[in-house]
Amino acid sequence: MKLIQTVEVRQVVTERSKQELAAAFAARKQQLERECDQLRFEQKRMEKSGKYPPSLVKQYFAKEIDDRMEKIKLLEFQLEQLHMLPLGSELKEREVEALIEVNVGDRWEEVTKTRAIIIEDGVVKEIR
Repeated sequence: MKLIQTVEVRQVVTERSKQELAAAFAARKQQLERECDQLRFEQKRMEKSGKYPPSLVKQYFAKEIDDRMEKIKLLEFQLEQLHMLPLGSELKEREVEALIEVNVGDRWEEVTKTRAIIIEDGVVKEIR
C-alpha cells in the first residue's frame, strides 16, 4: 500500500544562498513599494474623478497601503534575521508530498517518522 506523506524541504544556509535570499527579499520589497506608489496614484485619480465619496476612497486605499507596508516591515525583519543566521544552519523552504510504500511487517514508527530533503546551493545533499 502507498501513503501520501508531507516531507519538509530544508535549505542549508551558505554564502550563496544568503545572497540569493537577500536579493529575493529586496526584489519583493521593491515590488511592494511600487505597488504602494501605484495605489497612491490611483487614490488621487479616484479622488479627482468625484465618482466615489472621498472618505471611502481614502479608507480603502489606506487599508491596501497599510497591508503592503506591513509586508515590507516583515521583509525587513526577515532580512535582518538572515544576516544573523550562521552558515550551515537549515531553513525550512517548503513542504512537498511524497508517496511512501507500506508493507505488512513494516515498523509503523519508521513509516510515520518525519522526513526531510536537505538542499545545499540548489543540489539535494541529503534525504533523511
